[in-house]
Amino acid sequence: MIHFNTHQLDNGLRLIHHHNATTGMVAVNLLYDVGSSDENPAKTGLAHLMEHLMFSGTKHVAKFDDELHLAGGDSNAWTSIDVTNYYDVLPAHNLETALWLESERLLNLNLTDENIEVQKSVVIEEFKQRYLNQPYGDVLHLTHGQAYTLHPYRWPTIGLDVDTIKTFTASDIKDFHDRFYSVGNMVMCVSGNVDFDTAVRLVEKWFGDIEPSSPHRRQLPAEPAQSEPRFLAHHSDVPNNMIFRSYHMCHRTSNEYPVADLISDILGNGLSSRFYQQLILGTDMFADIDASVLGSRDPGLFYVRARLADGADFDHANKAIDTVLQQLITDGVTQHEIDKCVNKYLSNKLFENVGYAEKAVVLCAHQLLWGADGINRENERYRQVTPQEIVDVASRMFDSTNCNTIFYGPSV
Repeated sequence: MIHFNTHQLDNGLRLIHHHNATTGMVAVNLLYDVGSSDENPAKTGLAHLMEHLMFSGTKHVAKFDDELHLAGGDSNAWTSIDVTNYYDVLPAHNLETALWLESERLLNLNLTDENIEVQKSVVIEEFKQRYLNQPYGDVLHLTHGQAYTLHPYRWPTIGLDVDTIKTFTASDIKDFHDRFYSVGNMVMCVSGNVDFDTAVRLVEKWFGDIEPSSPHRRQLPAEPAQSEPRFLAHHSDVPNNMIFRSYHMCHRTSNEYPVADLISDILGNGLSSRFYQQLILGTDMFADIDASVLGSRDPGLFYVRARLADGADFDHANKAIDTVLQQLITDGVTQHEIDKCVNKYLSNKLFENVGYAEKAVVLCAHQLLWGADGINRENERYRQVTPQEIVDVASRMFDSTNCNTIFYGPSV
């Protein structure tokens, strides 16, 4: 159970507070409700570039990180398809420094031509290193481009291509910042050794007089239901044959999400999982195989990723995966399998969220999803999942018409 307080400023900013007296530090987490899915299809990669530009300095602060370092702190950020998250960690008595800097870059970001060109170069280099020059680096582009035909999840956070990033203008960036970076489109959490009254007072001081705003209301196109299997054979300079599958699944707040998540664990998590027992130990075709889920705001994807052993045949390995999935549906699962995965999930969640900074991130995320108290309710839903629910969700999800498959191998 995570205990917290909430407060909403008159201008719409939502504040969550979590007190932790065992540390001398504090984390300030700002979650902006904007991700790559909010981009114009002709201007992909802008949300991620905006994240980088937020560290470029402001009209009154030359370098954001320098001021934070002088206060004994550090900061970082990340962008996803749904949200952009910024966090600062510093000594609790210097909380006000972080709040001053965050309000400063919200209001007075220094979007000079020089700063924009520098950050464009950084992002383009990241694109090349992680997606173009890395074995299998383009798999997200391939997988999401195959599974989504209309919804903006069809491109990854980095964007569709390098050339588009080069074309962004100062006007494009300023319009994006003005549209999505506002107090009403943000959730803030102050977590650490600071009491609630102090947190409220300081947040009101630095953010209370900012112009009111409401959360951005999305109108994203719904992805049409997939009616036939999709297949792609792709070759590149990679060391092994790999099979990548994706299946359309529910969104993050669906009552079925914990079921799909547990299916991924039953199949692919650990040495006792079905994939490991039946495909790694039971055949000579696989070097590695796992399953995972995309917990996204709109309907996401269930992934199966398999690295084949030397000499293994794509078709035979693909049929072996089908056999395991079909067996789960026809034979079902035991309550023991479910309990084992639920216990592992709850243990991992407990350890992942043990720190004050980690709590700040998840409290903000849950606030955007369904209210911060969802962080405490969700555990019970995992405990309620039944064997029949596993079979029902797996039957719909693993239908052959819902399957997207990529055979990814070395260049021929």
